[in-house]
Amino acid sequence: MYIANQESLEAFVERARSSSLLAIDTEFLREKTYYAKLCLLQMATDSEVAVIDPFAVRDLRVIAQLLADESILKLFHAGGQDLEILYREIGMLPHPVFDTQIAAALIGHTQQIGYGALVSATCGVSLKKIDSFTDWSRRPLSGSQLAYAADDVVYLPQVHRVLTEALEKKGRLGWLERDFDDLVDPARYESDPRERFRRLKRGNQLSRKQLAAAREVAAWREVEARRRNVPRKWVLTDEQIVEVCKREAATIDDLFMVRGVRERLVTRDARTVAGLMKKAYALPEDEWPELDRSSRNEPNVDAELDLMNAVVRLRARENGVAMQTLASHADLCQVARGHTDVDVLRGWRRAIVGEELLDLLAGKVSLSLEGGGVKVTRVGES
Repeated sequence: MYIANQESLEAFVERARSSSLLAIDTEFLREKTYYAKLCLLQMATDSEVAVIDPFAVRDLRVIAQLLADESILKLFHAGGQDLEILYREIGMLPHPVFDTQIAAALIGHTQQIGYGALVSATCGVSLKKIDSFTDWSRRPLSGSQLAYAADDVVYLPQVHRVLTEALEKKGRLGWLERDFDDLVDPARYESDPRERFRRLKRGNQLSRKQLAAAREVAAWREVEARRRNVPRKWVLTDEQIVEVCKREAATIDDLFMVRGVRERLVTRDARTVAGLMKKAYALPEDEWPELDRSSRNEPNVDAELDLMNAVVRLRARENGVAMQTLASHADLCQVARGHTDVDVLRGWRRAIVGEELLDLLAGKVSLSLEGGGVKVTRVGES
């Protein structure tokens, strides 16, 4: 059903309140905006499928009552971007949720299995890909576009049933609670502009003094990109920010020495940026920021990582869990350096391999080769 007016949307919401689940997907564009532009919202209940045109309805916030209803399970596949859009458009995040991509990794599928591949594996259906890169903002939508959009939620309830049955058989359904709670944590979708400098490409080339300036410029760029609703690179690129900070620019002329900056910054903005940089350079040293330079300041842990990876790979294969889902490379680096506030040392991950990794680092277990595979032996055992 294609919904293109407020009355039809409200009628659908009323019917959906009696459903036990609500499959959700979105189609959006982001190439020319800071915020994703929602072009379609697809929903499937126990009994019907709705493709909602956000350009044609007055107020999408009427679906908030469905998102907040604890008796309705909200289904997503790789739902991070969908949830970010809902948070911005509706002003809230749904609960409870179930993400089929996350769940699939616990029964042996790859960590980032695509929706089409998962539908094929669980439902035996091959989805058409003809409208994968369509312009969802153009109207009217074609029949094939609407069918493609509907397919993104039509099969989610069946995929959910298959995954749930498999997880229950393995006693793993409860393992997902923390992952799903993290998925709908508002902090995940909120960011501090003054922390954006930490994600600058090649930002690790800057001194701490230069990073102080980068922090101010990156924060200004973030606020400006949001205000204008354009991609941040349209304001200034990461490379331009790093280069002006390398030069320790403090005047407009200094800024314009970096290629392309003159074309991106009008004089008023250039004056603002130069002023922010000049103030940053005047900060006392104890207020200069610092990046995580663990590769320089912390001990090399390559040998530990090699051994830990062998154990994780072994336990992931034994338990039919995607290796990266069990323990990411970043987590293993943290554990090797003595950190304990990491996912692999919590809950089901700790039970499968986390405790064993700590024993490995403490010298309580050893590794050997046996029958072409890795064998883990507790020290002192024959």
